[in-house]
Amino acid sequence: TFLHETGSNNPLGIPSDCDKIPFHPYYSTKDILGFALLLILLASLALFSPNLLGDPENFTPANPLATPPHIKPEWYFLFAYAILRSIPNKLGGVLALAASVLVLFLIPLLHTSKLRSM
Repeated sequence: TFLHETGSNNPLGIPSDCDKIPFHPYYSTKDILGFALLLILLASLALFSPNLLGDPENFTPANPLATPPHIKPEWYFLFAYAILRSIPNKLGGVLALAASVLVLFLIPLLHTSKLRSM
């Protein structure tokens, strides 16, 4: 921007101001126009065809008795998922899950050895 503000030293003596364009109004107008066009495009997409970019699986009716096939539990929740699925009673499954987590919390308290590991 130094040459834009001060001009250059040329041997012909032609003033270098004739080729300059004002930076601020040009780029500000260009940025505002681009933002407005992008906003109009996004608003027209959202308002006129909102389902164009959606997933068609969102419109299939849900079966409350079965987990959808595309939902896979994470590996670290597999024990909880197996406990909850194996007990048909909801309260019994939740109590069994709480008991299994309680066992995991109680394991360090069962260590009664006098030897200490590294």
